[in-house]
Amino acid sequence: MDDYNAEVFANRDDPIPSIILDSSTPPQPHTPSTSAEHSDAETPSLPKGLRGRFSAFKEKAKIQDQLVERLLAQVVPLDDAHIPQDEPSQKSGVPGVVRPNFNLTTMSNNFRRFNARIGVVFVFQARVERVLAWKRPTHTLSFLAIYTFLCLDPSLLPLLPLTILIVGILVPSFVARHPAAEFGLSSEQAIGYSPHGPPLAPAITVKPVKELSRDFFRNMRDLQNGMEDFSQLHDGIIKLMVPRTNFSDEALSSALFIVLFAACLFMCIASNLLPWRLIFLALGWAVTFMGHPAIQGQLLTAHEKHIHPQEEKARGWAEKWVERDVILDNAPETSEVEIFELQRLSGAGEWEPWLFSASPYDPLSAGRIAGDRPAGTRFFEDVLPPKGWEWSEKKWALDLWSREWVEERIITGVEVETEGERWVYDIYDEQAAEKVGVIEQPTPGKGKDKANAPPPKPSWEEGEDGDGRRGDWRRRRWVRLVKRKNIPEAAA
Repeated sequence: MDDYNAEVFANRDDPIPSIILDSSTPPQPHTPSTSAEHSDAETPSLPKGLRGRFSAFKEKAKIQDQLVERLLAQVVPLDDAHIPQDEPSQKSGVPGVVRPNFNLTTMSNNFRRFNARIGVVFVFQARVERVLAWKRPTHTLSFLAIYTFLCLDPSLLPLLPLTILIVGILVPSFVARHPAAEFGLSSEQAIGYSPHGPPLAPAITVKPVKELSRDFFRNMRDLQNGMEDFSQLHDGIIKLMVPRTNFSDEALSSALFIVLFAACLFMCIASNLLPWRLIFLALGWAVTFMGHPAIQGQLLTAHEKHIHPQEEKARGWAEKWVERDVILDNAPETSEVEIFELQRLSGAGEWEPWLFSASPYDPLSAGRIAGDRPAGTRFFEDVLPPKGWEWSEKKWALDLWSREWVEERIITGVEVETEGERWVYDIYDEQAAEKVGVIEQPTPGKGKDKANAPPPKPSWEEGEDGDGRRGDWRRRRWVRLVKRKNIPEAAA
């Protein structure tokens, strides 16, 4: 802060440059400088006194509101449009935090307050650019010396913010309150700086820039260029990264995935063996020297002469490698879905079609025990594929291996038909015709009770060889192949 000692922060040097990544992007029109040259000194004199000051304040606020509202009107057309508002959250937020919806008046006020205070960011950005562009070689070399110490001894990193606080803020603030004595060339004796004595000057306080002043428009200028920089960088990153990482070209994205995965494996093994201090030191010096104007010209010449002619060759080699070594599965993913045809025994002793259900509705199923009716549809045509899938076959196929799906689900209390139509019947329970479940065998007693006990009834699985009586329900399994359905681009 040796060359800048003011109460407000604004970039009074060259404007923040606007980055152009794409040569096809049309240049942005330059705004006229008439408004930027406006200052408080150029405003006409107004009547003095309390009433005159109040009138001047109202007139100035009116001009500010009109200016900001015109800027916002270019972004948010509010002629007949309805601004969508979010529903207020029902959850209790953090105490003291208010998140109002969009309001043009609030937006205008916040923009003016933000623009009056954003100058410190642009001042810091301008100084970083001056250091990296070698505007003052001594400053750049000092930065490289500090960076070298931090790379060689990273334990000094916590010392950096403390040093910045002392050297960059506290010392300049003290010097501002205790300024050095002034003396001319004709003085017989030069008076050195002395920090002794009471403070002679007022303390420095940081204030927002005055609205509609030159610094206010300088901040708007740099904010405008900063928004353009962000938009250009955003579009450039999207153009570079998204086509290679969103699997629009699956072969290229798969090859990139393989390369990154191999790099991850290599870093997991060799990360502790790499000299990271020297790597970061070399990178920092290389990036800083690339900002030197003379080196920039040499780099551009070398790029046009040596690298640019080889880019097409390298790109062609990479495309051939991807086409030759990356093999994709072009067949769509398929899966098998099932549906169970349920039939119920009528009072006349005939089996009546009931419905098609996703569950076999076996005797020990939760819905059966709870007494719920089976859920499903009455016709085959009403059975739909799962969401995101479509039919791969035209017709349903009867599952001839009924015993397998019964055993996979560990279903008991049923009789499996191994031939014919492959029905799986409920077993009839003589002791409880309407009850389903596992028969509990009585505990065998001793002596006469054990001798007089009736022979055990067959379990559900053994009922296949019983007297032929069956329960009220039977079912069989149908299967059909489905494949993944392509999602249209509009829906994606």
